[in-house]
Amino acid sequence: MTVTIKDIAKQAGVSITTVSRAMNGYRDINPETRKRVLQIADELNYRPSGIARSLVMKQSKTIGLIISEMTRSRTGHHFLFDVISGVNDRAMALGYDLILATTSPHEQQVVPYMELCHRRQLDGVILSGVRTKDPYLQEVLDSDIPCVLIDVPLLGKACSHITLDNRKGAHQAVKYLIRSGHRHIGFINGHREAFVSEERLLGYRHAMEEAGLKAEWVFYGDFDEASGREGVRHLLEQNPELSAFFCASDLMAIGAMRELEGMGKKVPQDVSVIGFDDIDLAHYVTPTLSTVYQPRYQFGTQAVDVIVGMLEGEQGKPVVLEPELLLREST
Repeated sequence: MTVTIKDIAKQAGVSITTVSRAMNGYRDINPETRKRVLQIADELNYRPSGIARSLVMKQSKTIGLIISEMTRSRTGHHFLFDVISGVNDRAMALGYDLILATTSPHEQQVVPYMELCHRRQLDGVILSGVRTKDPYLQEVLDSDIPCVLIDVPLLGKACSHITLDNRKGAHQAVKYLIRSGHRHIGFINGHREAFVSEERLLGYRHAMEEAGLKAEWVFYGDFDEASGREGVRHLLEQNPELSAFFCASDLMAIGAMRELEGMGKKVPQDVSVIGFDDIDLAHYVTPTLSTVYQPRYQFGTQAVDVIVGMLEGEQGKPVVLEPELLLREST
């Protein structure tokens, strides 16, 4: 026979409403009453109905993580996996289920943001991988569903964001190369529609101009290894005097090192290279890669904390995480 909250209320000597509020964490319930209700529920082996609970609370206790443009070409980059792990662990700890969904600009024209949220009955959404001109962004700003954007600095009535101080991280990397004696430093950046690309470019320029150096050796890639190879070839063909490269991702930095090796140049004896992200591969390539570390797992945990805070009535606050320059053998 199925146990209901009516059975718990009868045994506890309280109303059904009191049982419901005790089990759903309302703060106006006496702690001793809550303890007794939960103990009786446990003794009766009560299992709440998720559907009934969502109807009463008007919440599904479900957070969505929507990732744009997740393809096999990015499997070497552990940024997304670590973010997903952080979101999943934190959501579970706070009693929320997680739904992972993928999308693309084309799919976004077919299934609007709000429709996707309602289809999945999402209380809140974490959105990753979107470009600065993404079709979803205006819908996110107009939506009443709490949303946290990763690496897109938008704020709205129900919208906040998590990002790294990318400008500071880039500035640290390039400033170190300058202190090491380099005066001709190339920058292999990500694609132009990424907010982090804009910020890392500003950090590169700031460090170069601060030292009275030109900040004109820039190549735009796509954060992948092939872009690093292409960037090194292009920049060195035009500027053979370059003695160091700062890359906006570790995969591009690894591609750059492989290309330099193929050109007969030694790293770091002939050319120094610094990446960005500190993915696992950075520890295992030869030479090991100097890079800017960003706390990817923390992106996920912080995003969930902001979402849950907004669901509980708090104002969404942007979170800016701190970078750390890690020096290894490539510089």
